[in-house]
Amino acid sequence: MFGDMMEKLQAMKQSMEESKARLATITVEGKADGVTVIIDGNRKVKDIVVAPELLNDVEDLQDLLIVAVNKAIDAADKTNESEMGSKAQDLLGGMM
Repeated sequence: MFGDMMEKLQAMKQSMEESKARLATITVEGKADGVTVIIDGNRKVKDIVVAPELLNDVEDLQDLLIVAVNKAIDAADKTNESEMGSKAQDLLGGMM
């Protein structure tokens, strides 16, 4: 019984690592009036694109960066929760 539980836990760990690797290949965007922030499903910023006309107004640029980053993080959270939640449900369902 204990060995069977350990095997299932090891399978869960491997499955979660596979999910994290898959999430690293998924990108989402957050946009705010000329600013685009691209992050992966693990919530790591991959790129920030700024329209040239925004470079003259630092305060506006800072505000737009904050909005775009937060939108990208929200999108990544949804992607991450979906991936990890379905993986956990599959694995935990097999343990019960």
